Parts: sequence; structure tokens; C-alpha cells
Amino acid sequence: MSEKMKNPMTLNDAQDVVHQWITSVGVRYFNELTNMALLTEEVGELARIMARKYGEQSFKEGENMDLDDEMADVLFVLICLANQTGVNLEEALLNNLEKKSKRDAQRHKENPNLKI
Repeated sequence: MSEKMKNPMTLNDAQDVVHQWITSVGVRYFNELTNMALLTEEVGELARIMARKYGEQSFKEGENMDLDDEMADVLFVLICLANQTGVNLEEALLNNLEKKSKRDAQRHKENPNLKI
């Protein structure tokens, strides 16, 4: 693993690292629809682990329960889609948080279902 990959990275750094990997090891990006299907598949694998680890299902013998790896798979494919479609994830996340902060400024505080 390179030194850069050992250090914390921004979302912009992550997009660059994934792009470098795709163009050197992966040859090219799968098309957007294929990557959307792959993202759905990876989210399903993450959901399976969550249902077993935190829900009411039990693990099957020999079943993988690597939560970190499944979340990384989801993030990897999401980054691929962002790169392909020209989305700057760092900027998009900051804009989304700003939107949520304005829209939900009191909503969650006033939600009786969230009282501790």
C-alpha cells in the first residue's frame, strides 16, 4: 500500500486514487448503468451483514462478516459513479449538509420519536 493510501484522505483524494486505480489496474470504468447495478449489489451485501450483526438474522456457517470491507466496496463503486458523472463528492456532501442543516434545523429536535 502506498504511503498516500495509509494517511487520511479527503473525498477529493479518494476520487483521484480510485481514478488512478481504474485507469491503471481496472483498464476502464464499467458503464454507468453497470456501476449502478454493482452499487445496488454491494449495498445488498452490506445490508446482509447489518441484518445479521445488528438485526435478528444469524450468520450462516463460513459467511463473511467483514463490515469494513463491504462499506469500502459501496464507497468504491459510489466514487466510480461520481467520477464518471462529474460529481465532486466533497462539494456535494458539503452542499447536502448545508441543505439538511437549514431544512432540519428544528425538525429532529422536535421529533418525539427521537427523545432520549
